[in-house]
Amino acid sequence: MAAEIQPKPLTRKPILLQRMEGSQEVVNMAVIVPKEEGVISVSEDRTVRVWLKRDSGQYWPSIYHAMPCKYPNLCLEKPDIYPNSPSFPDCLLCEFILSEDYNKMTSVKNYQAHQSRVTMILFVLELEWVLSTGQDKQFAWHCSESGQRLGGYRTSAVASGLQFDVETRHVFIGDHSGQVTILKLEQENCTLVTTFRGHTGGVTALCWDPVQRVLFSGSSDHSVIMWDIGGRKGTAIELQGHNDKVQALSYAQHTRQLISCGGDGGIVVWNMDVERQETPEWLDSDSCQKCDQPFFWNFKQMWDSKKIGLRQHHCRKCGKAVCGKCSSKRSSIPLMGFEFEVRVCDSCHEAITDEERAPTATFHDSKHNIVHVHFDATRGWLLTSGTDKVIKVRRHLIKKLSVFGLI
Repeated sequence: MAAEIQPKPLTRKPILLQRMEGSQEVVNMAVIVPKEEGVISVSEDRTVRVWLKRDSGQYWPSIYHAMPCKYPNLCLEKPDIYPNSPSFPDCLLCEFILSEDYNKMTSVKNYQAHQSRVTMILFVLELEWVLSTGQDKQFAWHCSESGQRLGGYRTSAVASGLQFDVETRHVFIGDHSGQVTILKLEQENCTLVTTFRGHTGGVTALCWDPVQRVLFSGSSDHSVIMWDIGGRKGTAIELQGHNDKVQALSYAQHTRQLISCGGDGGIVVWNMDVERQETPEWLDSDSCQKCDQPFFWNFKQMWDSKKIGLRQHHCRKCGKAVCGKCSSKRSSIPLMGFEFEVRVCDSCHEAITDEERAPTATFHDSKHNIVHVHFDATRGWLLTSGTDKVIKVRRHLIKKLSVFGLI
């Protein structure tokens, strides 16, 4: 019996080894070819490219295929490839088959999927379904064998995240309004399960862990939220580690590490194998819950006490409403998701131990604005593509993170 291949944990110190020029515009999406030293990318320059490693150690395109319009997306299930090719008035999903040597791409069929640009594509091999969302606010799924449309659902806003659970046939759709919608899919119909919100900005990325049954959502509000779907306890853990909007998410199941990438160029690797705590609800009060000083809208107490009203703040650890004087300290609270220092009241600051301040995430500078991430768990390779027309693949070897780049 063959030994199971264990993915290598993500480590620090990325080193850029090489760069390759190619795409003339933003690389919207790219994936690592399974069991091959290759990458497939799609770009706003209307091209699909298959990059293979040559004897020289450099990566060069073996396929350069021009699509009829801009803004393609991509999903890959070897040996099929599904880039979307927008055309007026419909947007198509175009299915191709790659040859075994990755030197030829053959068109198989087109799917009449949406009335405007496709935003997300997902292929479900176990059910032979192709799931997609579009700027027409429609979610649709098709049979990949017949090409027949099986059903659809109209979302409240344009979808920007799409995930699927094979076991329960639940689809998760995140949209620009900040809402996450859960649908139960059948062969030819769907049922709305629930919707929920937690972000103050739009959802930009979703990632599903089918083992722990946890959904991660990234947002333009710079945060990531971990939703405990399987536990049915309504737990939502907030993760704060970016200074700009979160653009992409990926999850390493075997090592239980969440990878979040942002517009600030940061890659944050979160250790999810720790007992995390929910952030408390912010309490309402007309006066400081520590010193009882009135807040500036509490005219009655201001008049009675002959004191000037103060500005209200909140302690990120206990959630109490406090004044600036009673919350003059800052501290990181990693187990609550605050890797950066945040405002806490003085009593909570004294209670937080050095062990509680120990970081649960590592931070890396990708040196480009990331728009997409793909993780190959069997080899520990992490791919990112950015607005700078660059694709980078980080390969983890013996506590050392080496990188090759594709432009």
